[in-house]
Amino acid sequence: MSTTSKRLRTLTAMGAIGTTVVLVLAGCGARAGDETAGSGTSAAPSCVDTSGDTIKLGFLNSLTGGMAISEKTVSNVLHMAADEINNGGGILGKKIAYVQEDGATDWPTFAEKTEKLLTQDCVAAIFGGWTSSSRKAVKPVVEKHNGLFFYPVQYEGLESSPNIYYTGATTNQQIIPAMDFLAGRGVKKLFLAGSDYVFPRTANAIIKLYAAKLGIQIVGEEYVPLDKDDWTSQVAKIVAAKPDFIFNTINGSSNVGFIKAYYDAGLTAKTTPIISVSIAEEEAPAMGHEVTGHYASWNYFQSLKTDTNPKFIESWKAYPNSSGVTSDPMEAAYISLYLYKALVEAAGSFDVDAVNAAAKKNPITFDAPEGKVTLDGDNHHISKPGHIGQINSNNQFDIAWASDKFIEPDPYLEGYDWFPADIRKQLVDAAG
Repeated sequence: MSTTSKRLRTLTAMGAIGTTVVLVLAGCGARAGDETAGSGTSAAPSCVDTSGDTIKLGFLNSLTGGMAISEKTVSNVLHMAADEINNGGGILGKKIAYVQEDGATDWPTFAEKTEKLLTQDCVAAIFGGWTSSSRKAVKPVVEKHNGLFFYPVQYEGLESSPNIYYTGATTNQQIIPAMDFLAGRGVKKLFLAGSDYVFPRTANAIIKLYAAKLGIQIVGEEYVPLDKDDWTSQVAKIVAAKPDFIFNTINGSSNVGFIKAYYDAGLTAKTTPIISVSIAEEEAPAMGHEVTGHYASWNYFQSLKTDTNPKFIESWKAYPNSSGVTSDPMEAAYISLYLYKALVEAAGSFDVDAVNAAAKKNPITFDAPEGKVTLDGDNHHISKPGHIGQINSNNQFDIAWASDKFIEPDPYLEGYDWFPADIRKQLVDAAG
């Protein structure tokens, strides 16, 4: 049994607040505005070579294992963005030469590949990851070597780092809008189903705190390891609990087993709908069962009507080995490479410290398919619109709710009175 698995099993017996604290304390580092990590003072001199007409970047995605169902598309769209940037002249006149690595849905492998990319391949930045476990494996390595990592997927928040840029949603941009949507629909009983690792457990701990504020009762909470797909006994508990909605924080191919068990138990979207934070346009048709009528909370959907989305969709459909559909995580990965380009050009340098200084001094924006996003130079997250979509018979999402403006990132939930100040303080202090 892995150390992570042991810790998660120990945490199962703890309350919601305790779970949040211990999980995050186990993985936190310095906040993005601090100088205690990634300042370059303890890192070996960078081996990045900027003397030629190319610049090396690393792409680190699970191309095998349980997360490949989602991460292959993220890898491919990074290739597309690199090709587009190269066709436009590159970054500071240098063409991108990318090194692709496979994280293999294995967190030690993510750490090992990060070390290789930074110290042997000498890349200027790394793009990829999906699960929070992969990000937390990468984090100490990029901080040790003062590298840069661009992370493209929604996550549980409660983190920032001078060496990571987060282009997916943090908690107040996805989880909180989803809970507000459920409360607005009159949901009173909610069941939590998640994969057994840091993101679902921490997210669900936050959900429980906010549910109490909203007057929503949590009638059950079940987890299955990320590499397992048998949800039979857990779904039986959902049937017995009779929730109004299921909040799904399952990731990867384990969702296929969950959906099978769900329908085998006689549940339907009309009687017990699901709202997910990891099933998007690519995953929906891969569930092995029709998922029409269920919901997802994301910041981008293919069905969004923005000025920039049609060209993105057209380019993606025409790209070699394209899945043919766009989704939030791959759009956030696409954003990440263009934001890196903007940062380097604002800095006039590929140097990490210069890039971070440019993030603080300059308004860094990008006309993304989801709309014009703005980088927060202090916490390294971006503003994002909130959307709830309902899956239709074409495995696309009809927009059921949209925020009236872009949501500013608040990864530590400092602007929410229902998040206990003492818990927040413990987390912030531990983050250094």
